[in-house]
Amino acid sequence: MRRPIDLATLYQPWPPSPLQDVQDEWLARRGVELRLKRDDLIHQWLSGATGAHAPADLYPPGNKWRKLTPNLRAAVEQDHTRLLTFGGAYSNHIRAVAAAGAAYGLSTVGVIRGDELAGAPRNWSLARAEEHGMELAFVTRSAYRETLRGLSEDDPGTLRVLEERWGRAYVLPEGGTNVLAAGGAAELVAELPDLGARDVVCCAVGTGGTLAGITAALPAGARAVGFAVLKGADGYLEGEVAELHRRGWGRTFGNWRIEHGYHGGGYGRVPVELEAFAARFEERQGVRVERRYVAKMLWGVYGLVERGELAPGSRVTAVVTGPPDPEPGRAAREVSRGCGGA
Repeated sequence: MRRPIDLATLYQPWPPSPLQDVQDEWLARRGVELRLKRDDLIHQWLSGATGAHAPADLYPPGNKWRKLTPNLRAAVEQDHTRLLTFGGAYSNHIRAVAAAGAAYGLSTVGVIRGDELAGAPRNWSLARAEEHGMELAFVTRSAYRETLRGLSEDDPGTLRVLEERWGRAYVLPEGGTNVLAAGGAAELVAELPDLGARDVVCCAVGTGGTLAGITAALPAGARAVGFAVLKGADGYLEGEVAELHRRGWGRTFGNWRIEHGYHGGGYGRVPVELEAFAARFEERQGVRVERRYVAKMLWGVYGLVERGELAPGSRVTAVVTGPPDPEPGRAAREVSRGCGGA
């Protein structure tokens, strides 16, 4: 059995994730620079930095570590020994919480949307969570929605029901986004040197935590663009980001916007043109691209350049929030049939 990592590592500084310049003649002709913020590699240096000598894929993937770390600190400081959270069948967040719990000796519970999945063979994502020791609880979609609604309204009855079933636990919201998580995401900006008026930082948007943190930390003049991976989220995601700003920073910010035209038909859907774009990018740049979030964000960046909305002289930093799925084609097909979620 793998020994837990010393909890003191939650408080140590981590080295910045790499910045990688993209060499692209198409972009160069339009006067736009593109660099990748390789947060997809965070879990690789975690495995070496902690001294636990565990394989890299046993650690929280991608920038989930940035958002989880402040919550893990809070859980430990409040003497919690169990993490409880929510997600769909292919949730990156579910896997990340399971990995973090295993790494730090905390038990974990994942409440999964869709009771029909209880008796089905585990997909690779849920199997990975169980390998980390996470207890999976499959609930009906209506019960799932009701529980999340109760938590969002700070309903004591909802918390009481969860505690009666699983005992005292530190509850993380679906997707892991809360004020603490947004604050963790904000730390990314300090790793981007010389940001100024020509800079645009881009990221995919599922729950809004990463975008909220980045925009709150940007220096004057720099801007951010988020690319929604959900269909029909116009207005809703903007409201979520603004609320995180109000709760976490006591104000709103005017240096960001969300593009809603590059979701590819909805969460997990990968249309032919998006797949073709991602495959070309991988071939030309030698970087594997996760499809549900990262590919849509990059697709959107190139789309804005083509539309002239990223002017000559712009420097774009695209945040690669996570690594590609082990089985990307299968995952996309199954999520498209309604078996997954963020």
